[in-house]
Amino acid sequence: MGMVNLPFLLLAAIILSPLPLLVISLRAYPDPQAPPCKKPDPKALKSDQLTVVINGYSEHRIPLLQSIAAAYSAAPQVAGVVILWCNPSTSTRTLSRLSKNVSAFVHRSPSTSLNSRFHPWEFINTRAVLICDDDIVPDTTSVSFAFAVWKSDPGRVVGFFARSHAYDIASRSWIYTMERERYSIILTKLMILDIKYLEKYSCSEEYAPARQIVDKTNNCEDILMNFVVADEIERGPLMVGAKGGGIRDHGDSRNEDVSGGVAEVGLSSRRREHRKRRGECIREFHRILGRMPLKYSYGKVVDDVGEQGLCVKAGKVVLCDQQEDFR
Repeated sequence: MGMVNLPFLLLAAIILSPLPLLVISLRAYPDPQAPPCKKPDPKALKSDQLTVVINGYSEHRIPLLQSIAAAYSAAPQVAGVVILWCNPSTSTRTLSRLSKNVSAFVHRSPSTSLNSRFHPWEFINTRAVLICDDDIVPDTTSVSFAFAVWKSDPGRVVGFFARSHAYDIASRSWIYTMERERYSIILTKLMILDIKYLEKYSCSEEYAPARQIVDKTNNCEDILMNFVVADEIERGPLMVGAKGGGIRDHGDSRNEDVSGGVAEVGLSSRRREHRKRRGECIREFHRILGRMPLKYSYGKVVDDVGEQGLCVKAGKVVLCDQQEDFR
């Protein structure tokens, strides 16, 4: 790729764009806090199990986080559970106490960046990696089912929560949305993918400006990962349906009764602004790469691209898509 005058392109995009752009500096300076990139050795990776990496930040969620780690640890397909703690203000004492009372390895991230959840950490020793949030409680049957689906087509991203990109004709721009018939984005609420994509996401200079978008917005790392994978395989992700007891989504703001302050700290508590920001991310990623790699999928293992998470409504646990709005 030849040298490009980024300030000129950014000015031109601002003048020509029908919608306000997310304007940030695109100089690809490395994050001084980011750990060095090392390409995983394929020969050293297990192929019959997966590693779970839970992104942790809120100390209010520690009791829930302990339950989540225990649930994943009970799944026979899980080789290990890692809590990637990204809150720099958390005391060493608190983390030490968490380490003693949780069935997982607790690792303090050197950076608060959401990009760190996609770093190819040296302690990941499996080809398959399950990335998830600290408010999603799985059951072992669902994890096993999702892993089996991933093994049938390991080049793709597999998960329970799907969204979509779309082109809005009225505004002549890409937007972030949810459609019943198709999807192109798997959320990091729970996604399974090959470790090679962690290396490509974190270590490729091509994606450095896009990673800066993630840092500036503190958002959209899942969208960028879907860009990375789709750009590699030219296919969309796979959404799977929850089996057994299902997937409990404590962080969905459509829960009417959420204990432990979970909903208040979730991104979905700012739904409209959240969707707008994620639409801006899609447009920025498209502009930076000069192409739209996201591909649509129509569901091989589910009939309806709805929520698989469970929410509380009128005292009953129901599928979250039985309530209005979406994250």
